[in-house]
Amino acid sequence: MKKLLFLLCSVFFIGLSACKNETAKSSDEVAYYCPMECEGDKTYDAPGSCPVCKMDLVPVEKASDLASDDISETSIFNLTSTWTNQNGEDLQLEDLKGDVLVVVMIYTSCKAACPRLVADMRNIEERLPKNAKDHLKMIFVSIDPKTDSPERLKAFAEENVMDKAPWLFLRSSEDNTREFSAVLAVNYKKISPIDFSHSNIISVFNKQGELAFQQEGLGVNSDATVKHIEDALAQ
Repeated sequence: MKKLLFLLCSVFFIGLSACKNETAKSSDEVAYYCPMECEGDKTYDAPGSCPVCKMDLVPVEKASDLASDDISETSIFNLTSTWTNQNGEDLQLEDLKGDVLVVVMIYTSCKAACPRLVADMRNIEERLPKNAKDHLKMIFVSIDPKTDSPERLKAFAEENVMDKAPWLFLRSSEDNTREFSAVLAVNYKKISPIDFSHSNIISVFNKQGELAFQQEGLGVNSDATVKHIEDALAQ
């Protein structure tokens, strides 16, 4: 009888331990965290958005997926649009996978804000270590594809001494451009045949094409932008 009681107690405690392990596992599976790790290892009990970068929180169980070569739902590499660079070569955004992307939307005939955005991009690039630029693309995307042909982009790149890596100039159709601007939360509007009003935003994307940081304004302090680029390059 004592032996039977001992066996029953043993089974009970083994079962209780298994339940605890299973509960812990379930708890881990419903935890959420920021894919950019803005708050380190901090997790949340419910889905939502990161209070720092505003990106959607993801389940902890998907953390290994984010570190792999798979494209997450928030990656710009999911866009299937075709773009043409300043050399007349066609590409898709996914072709840039593996590089950190620093992106700004301009138009080459702009005489006001765009030259200052070009200067801001140059300033950011100059502050980065030279050896980091092997996995970096500094990208200008035209919001005026009718005017900004590949030939015009090439001339603009040469005029600004940006005709070599890591500089890249892109154009596409008006629909593709509008779609991409929506992803970046960049607003623009044609106010005359040769002039646009537009947001002044520089966006940083990590090697998986996920938005890591945005700098807004002209001539602003770029310390945070440079730090996010360096962090993305180190990943």
